[in-house]
Amino acid sequence: MPYDATSPSASTRPLSRRQFVARATAATGALTAASLLAAESDRPQAAPPAEPRKITRKLKLGLIGCGGRGQWIAGLCTEHGGFTTHAVADYFEDVALSVGDKLGVDKARRFSGLSGYKRLLESGVEAVAIEDVPYFYPEQAKAAVDAGVHVYLAKPVAVDVPGTVLIGEAGKLATQKKVCFLVDYQLPTDPAIIEIGNRVRAGALGPLAHISSIGFGWQGWPDPPLDKTIASRLQGQIWLSDTALSGDTIVSYDIHIIDGLLAVTGRHPVAACGRARTCRPNPHGDRTDVAAVIYEQEDGVIWTHVTQAITNNFDVTTLSASIFGMKATAHVRYDGKVYIRGGDKHYVGNVTNVFQEGVKRNIANFYGSITEGRFDNSTVQRAVDGHLTAILGREAAARRCYLTMEELLRENKRLTVDLTGLQA
Repeated sequence: MPYDATSPSASTRPLSRRQFVARATAATGALTAASLLAAESDRPQAAPPAEPRKITRKLKLGLIGCGGRGQWIAGLCTEHGGFTTHAVADYFEDVALSVGDKLGVDKARRFSGLSGYKRLLESGVEAVAIEDVPYFYPEQAKAAVDAGVHVYLAKPVAVDVPGTVLIGEAGKLATQKKVCFLVDYQLPTDPAIIEIGNRVRAGALGPLAHISSIGFGWQGWPDPPLDKTIASRLQGQIWLSDTALSGDTIVSYDIHIIDGLLAVTGRHPVAACGRARTCRPNPHGDRTDVAAVIYEQEDGVIWTHVTQAITNNFDVTTLSASIFGMKATAHVRYDGKVYIRGGDKHYVGNVTNVFQEGVKRNIANFYGSITEGRFDNSTVQRAVDGHLTAILGREAAARRCYLTMEELLRENKRLTVDLTGLQA
């Protein structure tokens, strides 16, 4: 099982940010990942929305993962005008062949099997959209950067600490190699969210008191009986019910609002505690159905997060957060009205169709960064911070203990999948 319920409980004393960085760096050379959590003054914040880019030439795009979202992303890249789908790869050969037909890809550049992405990277692509199963993302993204191919990466970028560390390293290597690496989070691209973030970080709320957030999945993910191999779990969103493939609900779905909060506040937790349970009848995968996490930040600010992935006709905003200061409150969400209420920096805005418009802005930024030579790759560091935050919450809730970020990094626990019997 991915979770180790026998892991020792954490200490009861929170670390400051400086202590965390210093101790985690000293603890293990493999975890220079402690530099994953960069100083606040150095942390990249949300970029402004991209202006329409003049199309100077079409880039050859490779699509890894030809499911519904992968096809949608490839279609939006074509609609943008700066990309042509040059090659596709999917574990399932019939999927690669049929999607290749839809996208007009030469039959010689339709690849399948676990190593299909390697042949795709050798096929002459200049950029790649990685949209298959998150368990494989770190390996695929790192291979793309090594090959000098620009990376457009879906969420969640990784399912465990080692994978998250590798993504951070790949992002830094990409910058050194003048390769673009963009993580496709939509919420921080929205103009209203950017404005709220600017005001919050400028002190609009006063000293923070606490934060609350919700990540309610709009459905229970499919969870059919297990087969002899893991192959059947790699399709049709079934992988969302397996923690090692998806990272669990807090990593695969709630990460949207967690990432949004990091973009708005520029803050991260140093410890967490919580509870989680699986309550659906006859579970086959080990996905958590409900969880509650209390995060602790270095100055004592408490952040509570609640998640569920059940079809139960709930009536709450599915991805939302409130940031409570001593003089004002900010409310952000994945869609609808957002605001700062109180104090002297009032603001009311509206997040509209960010699921699609945010992707379009990201595709435009991706193209602009490649063609204009901008390789700061600022979305990678925030993605690393957000995933470590989500993984910390998942582990603390699953183990029912108090767990510090330092301990999580020091453990460096890897989630594994049995790939026996799969097509290479």
